[in-house]
Amino acid sequence: MKQIKIVGGNTLRGQIHIGGAKNSAVAIIPAAILATGESKLYNVPNISDRDALFDIIKDLNVDVKMEGSVVTIDSSNIQNKTISEILSKRLRASYYFMGILLGKYKHVEMYFPGGCNIGSRPIDIHLKGFEALGATVTHEEESHKYILDAEKLTGARIKLDFASVGATINIMFAASLAEGTTIIENAAKETEIINIADFLNKMGAKIKGAGTSKITIEGVKELHPAEISVIPDRIEAGTYLIMGALLGDNLEVCGINPNHITALLNKLSDMGVTFEVKENSIIISKSPNLKAINITTLVYPGFPTDLGQPMSVLLTQANGVSLFEETIWENRMQHVEYLNKMGANIELKDNAHAVITGPTKLKGAAINATDLRGGAALVTAGLIAEGCTVISNIEYILRGYENIINKLKSVGADIEIIETEE
Repeated sequence: MKQIKIVGGNTLRGQIHIGGAKNSAVAIIPAAILATGESKLYNVPNISDRDALFDIIKDLNVDVKMEGSVVTIDSSNIQNKTISEILSKRLRASYYFMGILLGKYKHVEMYFPGGCNIGSRPIDIHLKGFEALGATVTHEEESHKYILDAEKLTGARIKLDFASVGATINIMFAASLAEGTTIIENAAKETEIINIADFLNKMGAKIKGAGTSKITIEGVKELHPAEISVIPDRIEAGTYLIMGALLGDNLEVCGINPNHITALLNKLSDMGVTFEVKENSIIISKSPNLKAINITTLVYPGFPTDLGQPMSVLLTQANGVSLFEETIWENRMQHVEYLNKMGANIELKDNAHAVITGPTKLKGAAINATDLRGGAALVTAGLIAEGCTVISNIEYILRGYENIINKLKSVGADIEIIETEE
């Protein structure tokens, strides 16, 4: 069994370079098969979710080549076949194949997607969108298999019940190859959606309004191969900035777009954190007297749910009482048990509300990652804790943070992966 071992207290100084955005890459990689031929993707992050997607598209007889962060995907010999339960369950983003294969072939067979257990994460919004375009959805409840069929897809006006990132992207995929015009209302506005729409437009799609709450897609008959660069990962950047606010000595987080993390920077300013924003990087240092603040996670451009758990660690070091509210996922508080085990003073009111009283001294402990961002929070806690912290279930962390061990080591952290007998 692999675990992460951290000896806390080391100052972080130097540069950390941010990779491509996980939440963009996991849609752009499968999107490449919408075209027939060879597409090239740049700045693709080295994460296990990437590898899981490669296994799915290889199973569809698609050729994948990788050189560093450059990925070449050749779908010349693609075959539309059932995506197995083993492959589907490896990650949440497998659901993008629903919109992609439905758009391209008007037929999809696959199983319910996997991913972190941070909530019920239904795909009803996706399925309602596909049905609005003319698809028939059959769900085999015992096996959790989905079969989507359509004689043809026809553009429609679709109002999302919730501004879901996944549903917005999935409907864009299917609608790009539908007949007529589709309008998505209450669309998600995340920067990753703009990145994905840019890729589709380079492939010949006609999409307007990405990044706003109303996206218009004029269907086309076919898409052609194209090239795209994955945008920097704002969540990875935010995680390292939070670490820098706790332990930094002019720690520079490089290769980012500061405009993508305005909500985080505003909260760090409110807490009294010292940082300097440059064109493509942010320099941050430890601030001695952190102020307690209140945080509510919201859809973009609000405070990102994916940074809520790492941010809760910073709040344990603030002077006074902070209130934390999670509005997106119902199981985002699973990491709290382990922070309290390390010495934090966090009272859970319910699954969505926490009262964090600080500052508290954290001490190293044996703890378990319960999901991707909760795992990042535990790494953050281990870095500031006195003594040794050992984190199990680290596969969650490696799903979404590129070379996290080496990146932290390079700026002074005492962190390593160890192997133990189960």
